[in-house]
Amino acid sequence: MPFVLDNSVVSGWLLNNQATAYTAAIAKRLHHDRAVAPALLQLEYANVLRTACTRGRMNAQQAQEAIEQLVALPVEIDREPPEAGQVLALALRHDLTSYDAAYLDLALRRQWPLATQDEALAQAARIAGVGVVSA
Repeated sequence: MPFVLDNSVVSGWLLNNQATAYTAAIAKRLHHDRAVAPALLQLEYANVLRTACTRGRMNAQQAQEAIEQLVALPVEIDREPPEAGQVLALALRHDLTSYDAAYLDLALRRQWPLATQDEALAQAARIAGVGVVSA
């Protein structure tokens, strides 16, 4: 089943200290399932890599290589920008950041479950009726 991919999962692919059995299971799902993410995902994982570089966990070359690997993954980037009013409404209704609400908005528009390690976002997805991808 297709799903919406959240940065909390991608971060587990990039950083050993955020890797879990769940992030590994979602990586395997990409072999046979379709994933989509808002364009925001690219900014979020670039920031994760920047932070890893500034903390000495990787160097700039390794970060650039990670971006190349991520871009090559079969993840569709949804180019339809979410409506700010809808994102705000979801953020307020579910007590989410606007960034997390953008993932929920995409899941609702597609009627696909979310792959996330963020508990607040997972709970919002369940309440909103799209659910969460199981490992």
